[in-house]
Amino acid sequence: MATEKTLNDLFLDTLKDIYFAEKQILKALPKMARAAQSEEGKAGFLKHRDETQGQIERLEQIFELLGKPARGKTCEAIQGILAEGEEIMEEYKGTVALDAGLISSAQAVEHYEMARYGTLKSWAKQLGMTEAATLLDATLQEEIATDQKLTALGEETAKGTGNASASSKPVLKKAS
Repeated sequence: MATEKTLNDLFLDTLKDIYFAEKQILKALPKMARAAQSEEGKAGFLKHRDETQGQIERLEQIFELLGKPARGKTCEAIQGILAEGEEIMEEYKGTVALDAGLISSAQAVEHYEMARYGTLKSWAKQLGMTEAATLLDATLQEEIATDQKLTALGEETAKGTGNASASSKPVLKKAS
């Protein structure tokens, strides 16, 4: 007979998921920095790489608190999000829209991370894991701040790309 799964089990599985995700993100950020055309974009991706390393270290602390090895579990969601980012880098390389696409991809990653960290923080509190909740909240706050910076950068970047090519403008027809 299978043992019943608990919130503790789900917490650990989700922790493994985000650990895997952060490791994948750490690999992707230098590629995004190289692809970015603006210096601000390049610097932002490299800064977030350093932040991501700190987030991985926090996750490792949580695994240690739980007495479990820091081990990831394949996260298909982040693999899909990162694959979309790779696609944008290939399809928009050298175009005025590349940086806007990179920012969009980075925000998709941030939103995934915010969802995971918010959930894990909530569960850690419910499970009486005060120290883990504090560590998760620190990372959640970093992710929220990064998302806000990306929003501002995206708005600024999109202003410069909107009318870059008359031939690329969509044709809008009036509704009858």
